[in-house]
Amino acid sequence: MPDFLDIGELPVEALNGIVTQASSMKAAREGLTRGAPDSCQALAGQLVALVFEKPSTRTRISFDVATRQLGGQTIVLAGGTMHLGKSETVGDTARVLSRYVDLIMIRTHLEDSLRELAEHADVPVINGLTDRTHPCQVMADIMTYEEHRGSITGGKVAWFGAGNNVCGSLLHASGLFKFDVLFSGPPEFDPAPEFVDFARARGAKVEFERDPVRAVQDADLIMTDVWDSMHDSHEERECRHALLRPYQVNSDLMYHAKPEALFMHCLPAHRGEEVTSAVLDGPHSVAFDEAENRLHVQKAILRWCLSV
Repeated sequence: MPDFLDIGELPVEALNGIVTQASSMKAAREGLTRGAPDSCQALAGQLVALVFEKPSTRTRISFDVATRQLGGQTIVLAGGTMHLGKSETVGDTARVLSRYVDLIMIRTHLEDSLRELAEHADVPVINGLTDRTHPCQVMADIMTYEEHRGSITGGKVAWFGAGNNVCGSLLHASGLFKFDVLFSGPPEFDPAPEFVDFARARGAKVEFERDPVRAVQDADLIMTDVWDSMHDSHEERECRHALLRPYQVNSDLMYHAKPEALFMHCLPAHRGEEVTSAVLDGPHSVAFDEAENRLHVQKAILRWCLSV
């Protein structure tokens, strides 16, 4: 059974199929109460381990609810309460968990931990987030754009701020779904060359524009994320914010955007830092649709991994 580790490692046919199935399952829930099960109980009898080395709201709740609505069960494991990578190797933990559960989702810091877990597990592994990429989030972003504006193919996405893990997965997606990305932020926070090279090698245009007003003008979708790194000291945080402040998404910036442009943020948002409340709650924003769609797209990813 396949793992879901990075968008860039999957065929575009599978990715499109996941988005299509997610949209179908969302439509099928219309009229149901939030706690009601789906009519398709594809995960009946399946147990999913949700492993968290990093704090989580959307990832934890959406995967938990997704599994339950599909008829499965979850066991939530906090990294601090496990031997994972401490008194036991990640590989040995993977071998043990594979004897107990049918699928493992992990949200971790190190890419190496994800890869070691997947290498040694006998069940599918889903990347719930690493410091390098966040593929489930970007799949929800694609779904959200397409339910509001149709196919993202041929579109233009403007990313503001720092080239973080979400930006990395966005660049993976741009090469496969065939849309262009314009990065607007200080050069100190440019996305890693591996992501830029991946997108360009597959025909996507990736450009850098240091002037945020010019960057926003032709974009179909405007995206940003928090400026902070969990590992920053106070001094590092202040320096980081000083560099990123010109790239705040605010009403003045959105004035220069196309009237039909959408705004997304993966949340949690630091209102008044990378984005203002006027934008996050404004007419361009689909950030809360985006958050809901984590639930639906992750159902489709669970089903894809388990072939059900």
